[in-house]
Amino acid sequence: MPNIASFHPQIVHFIVVLGFIGVGLRILSLVTKLEWIRPAATLALLAAAVAAVVGARSGDEAHEASERMPGARTAVQEHEELGEKTRNLFLVVAGFELLALAMRKNEKVRRVALVGSAVAGVVAAFFLFEAAEHGGELVYGYAGGVGTRSGKPEDIKHLLVAGLYNAARSDREAGDSASAARLTEELVRQMPGDPGVAFLAVRSLLVDRNDPAAAMAALDSLALAPDNPRLVLQSAMLRSDIFVAMGHPDSARAALQAVLQQYPDNPMVQRVVGQATAKLK
Repeated sequence: MPNIASFHPQIVHFIVVLGFIGVGLRILSLVTKLEWIRPAATLALLAAAVAAVVGARSGDEAHEASERMPGARTAVQEHEELGEKTRNLFLVVAGFELLALAMRKNEKVRRVALVGSAVAGVVAAFFLFEAAEHGGELVYGYAGGVGTRSGKPEDIKHLLVAGLYNAARSDREAGDSASAARLTEELVRQMPGDPGVAFLAVRSLLVDRNDPAAAMAALDSLALAPDNPRLVLQSAMLRSDIFVAMGHPDSARAALQAVLQQYPDNPMVQRVVGQATAKLK
């Protein structure tokens, strides 16, 4: 049978939608007389059971890559166990629904089967929520599958770049300037020629290394397209901050005014320069 690990993120969303809607409709069908709710609930719950089976299988096939990541094994196993419990419970719900269909001419048995479906559905919905919550933690807390699901080198590199950027920010906020500078330098090595990363490197020299002269030299070495006001504005803001660090507020204001003269009709430039100039007064 084909490997469906790569489809796990798509499949689990079907389980979540069909499962919660199906359980909600089944409960409503027991307390209302709207006829359309009953078949709608049956269809949604049977589809949720099928999706749960496929989702559990795709999760089993996808777990290996995430489980190999240091520190993620326990989170992966917990998510896997909750997913299997959810699958089993929705299969129980599907059994009650099929029994109700088979006993549709026996109102008493059919009613008992539908009540059983609703009760089992509430339990299944609880484990579905827990599985989804643990899956979200695995993805966003441990980067489970992020950048690694496709196996493409460029996607893995995106994961590394995101990690370096956010780790540098976190270390900087924690006061660990040396680590922030080191991580930023590695980011530059991973993304050479990227203007946004180049600006991050200049600011790291200014903030992390506390070396405004080196920051100014690095900024002067950058070749920026004059037809890109966003990059020119970023450069001017950095230059202004460097001049402030050097103790030259007049030069800082002049750097901001220069970009305003270059783009006098650009609303973004006007707004940003106005705010930055006001802070220098």
